[in-house]
Amino acid sequence: MEEFRYQHTLKFIEKRFELVDSFELMLSKIKPVSRVEEGRLQAHLDNLTKPVGSLGRLEELAKDYCLKCGVSYPHIPKKCVVVFAADHGVTQENVSLYPKEVTYQMVRNFLNGGAGINVLARHAGADVKIVDIGVDHVFDNETIQAGLYNKKVIMGTKNMVNGPAMTKDEVISAITAGIEMAGVCVQEGFGLLATGEMGIGNTTAASAVTAVLCHKTPEEVTGRGTGISESVRINKINIIEKSIALNRPDPSDPIDVLAKVGGAEIAGICGFILGAALHKVPVITDGFISTAGALAACRISIHAKDYIFASHVSVEKGHRIQLEQIGIKPLLDMGLRLGEGTGAALAMTLIDAAIKIFTEMATFESAGVSN
Repeated sequence: MEEFRYQHTLKFIEKRFELVDSFELMLSKIKPVSRVEEGRLQAHLDNLTKPVGSLGRLEELAKDYCLKCGVSYPHIPKKCVVVFAADHGVTQENVSLYPKEVTYQMVRNFLNGGAGINVLARHAGADVKIVDIGVDHVFDNETIQAGLYNKKVIMGTKNMVNGPAMTKDEVISAITAGIEMAGVCVQEGFGLLATGEMGIGNTTAASAVTAVLCHKTPEEVTGRGTGISESVRINKINIIEKSIALNRPDPSDPIDVLAKVGGAEIAGICGFILGAALHKVPVITDGFISTAGALAACRISIHAKDYIFASHVSVEKGHRIQLEQIGIKPLLDMGLRLGEGTGAALAMTLIDAAIKIFTEMATFESAGVSN
């Protein structure tokens, strides 16, 4: 493992300036969503055979989808949920119910189609792509051939209570991998993307990232993750407090925050959202961990927010704080806390419904109904 880390770090130190330059150039190309057509889109919605505004947020969704895509007449998009998987050294501190081996075992479950995200993605008519961005496991060729995307940056983060979880070069490479995955999806014709994640211990990292970026205490943003007891949650809070005090992440520098107390999958999701914004493709965030990546993306590029749909608000206490900080409204509140992209897959069905309202519902003129 240490040899892997050493070789990886050397590789990215050699390319540091080239990588940073291209990263800055990419950020400059992310533009805000144009709202020029908003009035015309709203006029069409108001002319459908219903009282004005009576379909509430479905109407808002239809209009927002058109604006994010830059289209005047939408079609049901090809959809994809991209799940980033990584391990966390902080699991050594007993912050989770499950051992880290569950991460790579669940990756195999995803590839076999047996996880919650697979079920809900099939329901939504969406593809699922699984990305190994930092799993502490060497997958065999059979697993890779089953469709696993190998974007491995690290063999799991280091234990952040003892020092930084990652180097800045590792974070930049993870963000770059996320941007690349967005490009892969766009090239394959996907018009609606969603984020998912898998990584035992990642609610601890997400809580730390959220506390720093949102200027909150760890207690204010740290929940029970996979269902830990109150005593374990208190231990989790203490670990986060120690990690922040030791590493002193800079709240004004999201890359520094991700490096010191984050995770590779959170950085990958950050990049994926930036990549979606670069290509002007809407992207749906999932739960607490996913939104930690979105929070970092929005701090890196102020225009990234324009391309995000928030699928739901989870029972993790910090999730609502994240959404409020970004300034996006969740579509659902169903007590979800699984992650994987499951909430985002459900939200895809709502966006499909909104598009069908826009395109299939009669206007007063076409239906011969008095307005």
